Amino acid sequence: MRVVLAGYNVDSTVLDELKRNSPAREDVTPETLSAAYARISRDPRPVDELRASARAEVERTRRSNQSIIFKMGHHSVAEHAVFNFDVIGVSRLAIEEIERFRLMSFTEKSQRYIMLGQDFVIPEEVRRAGLERIFVGTVKAQNALYHRLYARLKPFVFAKHAEAAAEPKNHAVLEGWAKEDARYIVSLATEGQLGLTANARSLELLLRRFAAKGLAEVRALNARLYELAKAVAPSIILFTDPSPFDAETYADLASAAAGWTSRAGRAPKRGSVPRAVALAEAPVDGDTRLRRRVQRSVVLAEAPADGDTRVIAALLHSVTRLSYKECLARAGKAKPAAREDIVRRALGRMEFYDFPPREFEHADLAYDLVLSASCFAQLKRHRMATLTWQRYDPALGVTVPPSIIEAGAEKEFLAVIDRTNETHARLEGHIGPAADYVLTNAHRRRALLKVNVRELYHISRLRQDATAQWEIRRIAAEMSRLAGKVMPLSCLLLGGKDAYPGVYASVFGRPPKMAPPGIFR
Repeated sequence: MRVVLAGYNVDSTVLDELKRNSPAREDVTPETLSAAYARISRDPRPVDELRASARAEVERTRRSNQSIIFKMGHHSVAEHAVFNFDVIGVSRLAIEEIERFRLMSFTEKSQRYIMLGQDFVIPEEVRRAGLERIFVGTVKAQNALYHRLYARLKPFVFAKHAEAAAEPKNHAVLEGWAKEDARYIVSLATEGQLGLTANARSLELLLRRFAAKGLAEVRALNARLYELAKAVAPSIILFTDPSPFDAETYADLASAAAGWTSRAGRAPKRGSVPRAVALAEAPVDGDTRLRRRVQRSVVLAEAPADGDTRVIAALLHSVTRLSYKECLARAGKAKPAAREDIVRRALGRMEFYDFPPREFEHADLAYDLVLSASCFAQLKRHRMATLTWQRYDPALGVTVPPSIIEAGAEKEFLAVIDRTNETHARLEGHIGPAADYVLTNAHRRRALLKVNVRELYHISRLRQDATAQWEIRRIAAEMSRLAGKVMPLSCLLLGGKDAYPGVYASVFGRPPKMAPPGIFR
């Protein structure tokens, strides 16, 4: 055996310094890796020799890449080239577009942990429409309230959790709670930043999709990403113009859908200015009114009637020589005790950091969700699920953090929401979807989430945990509750990391071998 470290990410500043202090060379590019690995299937030489050959003849390497990707259609070789981008000073709305893509890595500036300033994007659409004054005035009013809310919520949170506040080590957590609730009033125009890592194939898809987007900010970001990537790897960034599929499909679907919508079922007319509606109450766990509100926000839209049977059949299929059809038949006819036994055997060795076997992916659940921008920002990180969504809709009301209600700041909060809704209605008449920049983290949208049971465990562990943000914790808990009603066996161990020992003990009569680390909440 011989293992060679073929390459690794290096800060571009280091590369520039190395190039300045050495003779000019062409081979400082990830293209050589793509070309070398593409030859593995047909060239008997060792891989490190193939890499050396690719580095020695960069122009030939580039022609090889173009031939393999374009003429032969082997796009996967582009995945061996990886890019890192610092994306700075983009809006929260644009970041949502970036993070649509599954096969990329993102680390984003958190509005939960970092105190926000006054920085925000003024969309080009707003400038062109001559509406900059009303837009800026509204966003500045939102930001001013954000700072007033934080100043008010910080002492409120410390007083409410006086025992925890007595320990200085807990102060950062308590301050974070005040920040995360105050940020509900800031706009989607608020500037953020993120680190983005993407292979060339995924980056090419992003470039193609972004070229078809309506927002000027997204198109400008697209142009800059293309310029930077093309400069170092021209042979593997090839298909960047939007295809008719990218550019026309959703507009065509929207046109067709208009004919499907009956007058009785038509959505509220956009541009209307509804009175701001608060959709949160004081955080009393047993509060029936609160539970009803959460339930209205989480609807299990679709689930298999035989979900447990599908999972059990998949488990049987992996450990026998039977066809899946035969496994389904046997799982369906098995007695309840036998069905429970095989699921318990599959789950019995799980620790809090484990997830069920892959066979649990054979049963899907679809949820129709209504959630705030703050909550959506966390849900969208679960990229292995299938998540689609609508535009933010002021007609759905807003989510007001319970701490703001308890601190007596709800009236002031909703007054700024009313002003925001009025500005949004005026902007939308002139600039369409770009009006959404002015909406806040409290505004809500509908999202459709399809997850298999295994991915639901991941969401449950992370988002039901006591350290999770309060809104997504409630959403995740309701998702788990509904799943447990239709698939009680497969969902036996759903729950947050902090609750896992208790959940496990309730099923198996003993605690798991390992408990999650102690957490403060």
